[in-house]
Amino acid sequence: MGVEGKDRQKAMDAGAVALSGQLGHTVQRMRKAYSLSLSELSEQSGVAKSIISQIERNETNPTLATIWRLSQALNVSIEKVLQAAEDEPFIEKSSRGDTPLLVSDDGKCRLAIIGWIKTVEWLQWYDFAADPGGQLESDPHQRGSVECLSVLEGELEVEVAGAIETAAAGETLRYRCDRPHVIRNRSSTVARATMVCILKAAVME
Repeated sequence: MGVEGKDRQKAMDAGAVALSGQLGHTVQRMRKAYSLSLSELSEQSGVAKSIISQIERNETNPTLATIWRLSQALNVSIEKVLQAAEDEPFIEKSSRGDTPLLVSDDGKCRLAIIGWIKTVEWLQWYDFAADPGGQLESDPHQRGSVECLSVLEGELEVEVAGAIETAAAGETLRYRCDRPHVIRNRSSTVARATMVCILKAAVME
């Protein structure tokens, strides 16, 4: 199951929040490096003090014009403002509440989107859980896409174009997902798995 339609929008929104948080951290770090108060940066950039404060607290998504004004006042390129410092360690943490959750039509399967927003166009991955009797039906993804389902607990069945295979804990199923496909939990216990969807950009190109 790839990120499609409304689900894709959820993932994009989550990525926008993450980018906004990185931007706020970068602006605050650069402002303090120049020993500038909020009022001083506001005066030099022409951006309201309240807006700068909201940006640093990750409470707003600034326009490109606002980012440009801040970059000019901080005497750095706009690209520098939009990215973390090159020498800083790269560690991102997402809480359970920040992780988008998709639910199957029957309400018995849950997909937590744990993949990185920057790879959503070619690589997506999820934490998948299915209650007993749960079934996740997915439409075909773009041509050449492949899904990998690594079962962590319980047992899951995958059906693709009439072909059916089952995997238990410790086993992985890989299958073309550019055609209708279904994941089922026919057992009497909850099943969990890690699902990775590799899209055409990685498989065909």
